[in-house]
Parts: sequence; C-alpha cells; structure tokens
Amino acid sequence: MRLLPLFLMVTLAASGCGLVESKKIDYKSAGKLPTLEVPPDLVAPSADNRYAIPDTQGSGAATLSTYSKERKAAPSASSSLLPAQEKARIERAGTQRWLVVQATPQQVWPVIKDFWQETGFIINMESPETGVIETDWAENRANIPQDVIRRTLGKVLDGLYSTAERDKFRSRIEAGKDGTEIYISHRGMMEVYATEGKDKTVWQPRPADPELEAEMLRRLMLRFGVEESRAETLLAKQQTPEQARVIKDAGMAVLEMDEGFDRAWRRVGLALDRVGFAVEDRDRSKGVY
Repeated sequence: MRLLPLFLMVTLAASGCGLVESKKIDYKSAGKLPTLEVPPDLVAPSADNRYAIPDTQGSGAATLSTYSKERKAAPSASSSLLPAQEKARIERAGTQRWLVVQATPQQVWPVIKDFWQETGFIINMESPETGVIETDWAENRANIPQDVIRRTLGKVLDGLYSTAERDKFRSRIEAGKDGTEIYISHRGMMEVYATEGKDKTVWQPRPADPELEAEMLRRLMLRFGVEESRAETLLAKQQTPEQARVIKDAGMAVLEMDEGFDRAWRRVGLALDRVGFAVEDRDRSKGVY
C-alpha cells in the first residue's frame, strides 16, 4: 500500500532540482507520429492526411508550449540566405494579417521551412509550386495547468497529461509587387464527448484563432531582421473595420468588398487557407483561384 507514495517521493527527489528552473522549450518533434482515429464526420483525404490527429500518448509529441516565450537559440544557417538589411512589414485587413518581405520567394522559402521545424512542428506537406508549407497537428501543452505535481510527473512521464485541443498551421508565399507576401493560417480541432455517459470522444473542428496566427507572424518577423519591439508595435496597430457584404447579382449570391483588387485577392486566398482548401492553381490576372 506504500508503493505509490514511495514512488512519488523518489520521483520528486530525482527531479526536484528542476523545480526551480525556468520553463524551457519542450517541443519534441522527432518524426512522423501515429494518429488517432478520425471521427466519422471528418473524412481524411488520402493525399496529404490533412485531418489526421496526432496521438497524445506518442513519445515524440509535437507541442505548442512556447506561444508566450521567445525562442532564444542562435539563428540557423538558412536564415543567412537573406541579407542582413532586409526587413519585413505587416499588412492587415480586418482580423487578417500577412507579412511583406523585401526578398524573393526562393530566399524566403527555406527560412519559413526552417522556422516551422525549429519551432517544433512536423512538416506534413510542402509544395514549392504553390508556395505552401503545412504543419502536422500539434498539441499546445502550455494549456496544461502547471502545478508542482504535474510539472514533476511530466518530467518523468511525458505523456501522462494532454489537452483536448490540436493546432496546425499553413504558410503560403506569393510574389507581390512590393516583395514576397507571406500568409499564415491556423486550423484547430477539439476533442469532445460524443455520448452523455462520457465514455467516447470525437474530434471536431474549432474556429481559426487570429491571435495564434498573429503570434506566429510576430515570431517569423524576427527571422527577417525585425526587432522584437518593432514587431509587437506593428501587430498592435488598430484593426481596420470589416468592409464586405453579400449581394445578389443575376440571382447569384456575390460577396462585395469595399477594397481594391490586390487586398481583396489576398483576403480571399487567406480565407481559403483557413478552411483548409488545397489551391491547385491560381491566376491573379483573371482573379481566379
């Protein structure tokens, strides 16, 4: 009857020296993870397994526990592909934001790929032809309450605790008139009980989180030479009001936007990213995705 208390005492003693240390980055993306069963109402595409949910018990679980902390590691070799003087600026329309970098897509691509991998995500899909990199589903372990017992046991049994949410991100680059435009979109899933007896759970989509998108944009800006204080200022600027409405045109529903073509084009593209559509081709001159 005393085995469990004894085990806890040994565990606490073995890891007690780490209790006073500041929390460090705990991403553990070592490779492709096994997946949970996809709920019946979500059909996983065979091409890129976009709806596969990572196993919460996997030893190499990818997590998102560094949303509130800055990555302090030295810049990687791929970051040096951009000249030191290059900067990035933020553009916005309503709640949507994107980066404009004074560099070519060929220079930007490896920096973005390196950013996702060093942040801790597994790359699930990459398409240089369409400029898209998509991460695998990952868990935000920052959402797990960090009391003393959980922190201690978590160091010994990493998969002991998990959250009921998963996130994935898609980055897309597109050549623009003033540089390369970078879009980041978020998609989320949430595990909920499927029965009143709470004996079965299913995964269902949850709304995109613009604040998570903004946080990733802020982190990415640092890779392009923008100082942290400047990046925060750019993201904190006042949002512009939404300017769109649905009208009827020849009996068809049409979305009318009070913006120029360039900004409307960007917003439609980001909206497609957020809902997970894979754009196979686009013709900006004709306004067609």
